[in-house]
Amino acid sequence: MMLKRTLIIAEAGVNHNGNMGMAKQLIDAAAEAGADYVKFQTFKTEKLVSAVAKQAEYQQKNMNGSASGSQFDMLKKLELSVEQHHELIAYCKQKNIRFLSTAFDLESIDLLVSLGIELFKVPSGEITNLPYLRKIGALKKQVIVSTGMCVMSEIEAALNELIKSGTDKKNISVLHCTTDYPTAMQDVNLLAMLEIKEQLNVEVGYSDHTLGIEVPVAAVAMGAAIIEKHFTLDKSLPGPDHKASLDPAELKAMATAIRNIENALGKKEKQPSEAEKKNMLVARKSIHLSKALPKGHVLSESDLIMKRPGDGISPMEMEQVIGKKLKHDSGNEHKLKGEDLE
Repeated sequence: MMLKRTLIIAEAGVNHNGNMGMAKQLIDAAAEAGADYVKFQTFKTEKLVSAVAKQAEYQQKNMNGSASGSQFDMLKKLELSVEQHHELIAYCKQKNIRFLSTAFDLESIDLLVSLGIELFKVPSGEITNLPYLRKIGALKKQVIVSTGMCVMSEIEAALNELIKSGTDKKNISVLHCTTDYPTAMQDVNLLAMLEIKEQLNVEVGYSDHTLGIEVPVAAVAMGAAIIEKHFTLDKSLPGPDHKASLDPAELKAMATAIRNIENALGKKEKQPSEAEKKNMLVARKSIHLSKALPKGHVLSESDLIMKRPGDGISPMEMEQVIGKKLKHDSGNEHKLKGEDLE
């Protein structure tokens, strides 16, 4: 029995570098990897950052010195137009993968609604943005909330606003996340995902910014229902997120590993699998005689030896065998059966 299928979101983000050819290649890679969604970012730079906002330290490092240091200048080149959204959605349908995008301002939420999007993602940076949360909540859609930089009270407050605004709690999923690119292993704190589930009684998942695929795969083993992971066509490309992203081969390896873990999880019941039942007689042992003994001999523990195969009397019944008499002469290594005993 396989548990619920993990939703895999391949986060293209802004790794298209403003190039539609690259954006479509990212969709190709996500579809080839077996992801459920490919996710982009929808924003109007003028609504997202002020003209004087500086890039984050990781952004400056990852831009290879190819930007002015201004967030505005960097992001303006990465905007997707309304027409480009339509084109990418159509291409996703052609490639049989679902389109998703994160809105970073109120106007962009309206755009995604007009495009027929049914699943909305609240990014970590907007979890304390009250007008944003109320607008998302009022849509009454499926919502995924990322929680980078948060304490539990902030997550709870955001969920309360979504619910008060009209979204049913059962339609909200919460992703544990660490907002650092790349995230060091000691900063992952994956157990917090379980704490979110326990404290807030919501479906949980994990949005990963570590290098490699180990942590998202571990998150699935721990019960993550959703995995989100950045990917790129080439980690050496200039841009804020390429270096902390998977390449297409790694994305496919992650998706394959997640599906394998889903199959391996099984169900909360310890029992032999159908595949191993055939090995029980071969691997387990039965009670045998350790030496030749005559009819009428009263058996003691020293007369017994436990040997394969396991189709005789179980060694767990040894105490019931001790003290019984043999009905007939029996040879060395004779496998005892119930009819051998008085």
